[in-house]
Amino acid sequence: MVGGMFIRRSPTRNKATGESYFTFRLVRTERVAGKVKQLTLLNLGRHFSASQDDWPALCARIEQLIGGQASLLPVELSASLERLAQRYAAQLVARAVPEVAVSAQDTPAPSYPEVEIESLELVWPRSVGVEHVGLYALAELGLVEVLTALGLNGVQRAAVMGNVIARMAAPASELASWNWLCQTSALGELLDVDFEGLSHMRLYRASDALVKHRAMIEAQLFERVRDLFGLEETITLFDLTNTYFEGEAAAQPMAVRGRSKEKRSDCPLVTLGLVLDGSGFVRRSQVFEGNAVEARTLETMLQGLQAPPAALVILDRGIATQANLAWLVQQGYRYLVAARDGARQFDPEQAVEIASARGDALRIQKVVSEDGQQVRLYCHSPGREQKETAITARFAERFEAGLKQLAEGLTKPRGEKRIDRLMERIGRLKEKSRGIGQHYQIQLEPDAEGKRAVSLSWSSQPVAGSMLTDPGVYCLATNETRWDEETLWRTYIQLSDLEAVFRSLKSELGLRPIYHSKEARTEGHLFITVLAYQCVQLLRTRLKAKGIHDSWASLRNLLSVQRRVTATFRQRDGRTLNVRKSTVAEPALLKIYQALGLNPSPGGTRKLIV
Repeated sequence: MVGGMFIRRSPTRNKATGESYFTFRLVRTERVAGKVKQLTLLNLGRHFSASQDDWPALCARIEQLIGGQASLLPVELSASLERLAQRYAAQLVARAVPEVAVSAQDTPAPSYPEVEIESLELVWPRSVGVEHVGLYALAELGLVEVLTALGLNGVQRAAVMGNVIARMAAPASELASWNWLCQTSALGELLDVDFEGLSHMRLYRASDALVKHRAMIEAQLFERVRDLFGLEETITLFDLTNTYFEGEAAAQPMAVRGRSKEKRSDCPLVTLGLVLDGSGFVRRSQVFEGNAVEARTLETMLQGLQAPPAALVILDRGIATQANLAWLVQQGYRYLVAARDGARQFDPEQAVEIASARGDALRIQKVVSEDGQQVRLYCHSPGREQKETAITARFAERFEAGLKQLAEGLTKPRGEKRIDRLMERIGRLKEKSRGIGQHYQIQLEPDAEGKRAVSLSWSSQPVAGSMLTDPGVYCLATNETRWDEETLWRTYIQLSDLEAVFRSLKSELGLRPIYHSKEARTEGHLFITVLAYQCVQLLRTRLKAKGIHDSWASLRNLLSVQRRVTATFRQRDGRTLNVRKSTVAEPALLKIYQALGLNPSPGGTRKLIV
């Protein structure tokens, strides 16, 4: 029975440094064999700051909380002391003796105490779902072992795990992550770490340590996922994106203004470059100046990010300049890109048919250049044809409506009739027509003086090889001449997965914005996001193999429902029963746990009777 609870101040010495200091412990008295002994309940650490005058009230409040009397004449405490009492009471229950297994099936021994139903209280709810799968992902990646080998101590490792899992669950700044760990999450309980007892600066210093060892961490994590999933180093996806700062970031040499993909050109920017394996796992990351331009930085990026030699580099249209392609060939890389010339020649009789992931029938025509050094794939998609047909019809309708308005103006007394002005207005119509204007022949019939128009007419003359005449056709170019049509097309489609990577980084994992004023802290913030993405990619890869294809945002919503809660009851014998347990996993959540081979009740069951 817990009783006689008090706080003891004890002198101690650090054996490594010889430093002497005091440590504080929460203890209780217990009579054993006729002798009174003191049992340590919690180590409060050397930085316990409550005034000694407040210790009796603090201990009394803790006893109230775990004794089921939280709402009955509570001890009057300041807000800070009440927070301490709640924290220590929760730790006492969380660290209580777990239910003991009595069979090979790990079934806890049954317990049937008599309790007063009306006394039930549910307290200390904390999220546990994302934390549970996050720890699984970190274990699969072997990150803890990597950090241990690098010399990080237990507190530093816990801070790193807190940073990464907080970024997965509640993307925000490191300070917001610390608040989440202290006030919302059960991660500290799963790790047996008191995050409230750690300064938020621990999280910042953890990101500093990560940046210091970034290259080694990335290399070892990629080696791990390559072993887990049998990856072949034949495909490299390359892209970069930028993120913006809140504030001027005057002390950041890489923070410069440029073209923001989030339309935040009013803010300083920094650029994150990634080289990924074809499966979507990050092989290497690097931070660059905010005005880095994709089409002009390919050489720097691939060399700086250590893309493997002879890799197949997949690029989008914006990077696939002739100069970049020539450099790739010169360096021995293979490339697969969307052709920038937009050619749409397509011969259905020369095409082969394949099925997309959604079951759509695609037709692909392979054309080899005369010198045999390049292949062009002309691909026709029914879904894309339907979309492009609707687009061209809409813009054609708008363009003709504009022409009709000009023609009607010629019949009105005050309508525009000067040929030079009409030509300007026709030019503006063509500029806004998204290329539709090229398919029209427009005639203005002048008056006798040749300065004013008397009529306007037009006729449709579609230009061959355009979206209007060949909707649904796009062209890919590559110097990989050995692969067949289907292999090349399916390989290029992986670029859409890369785009999903950046969407995940930016929207789901808190890449934007950045609040740091120090360059190293900025790199640490971005690298934590990359590590969180590696965990998410591992989880989604595992789940896809089991037929679960949800986005991380959807998975996170399912996982975030589960909580660890403490139920307190008053027993017939007057004692209070505290049971700490996770809520039952709902069917969709249970399916995720079963796919990953995880216990659906993270943290197990803890019981404390006082």
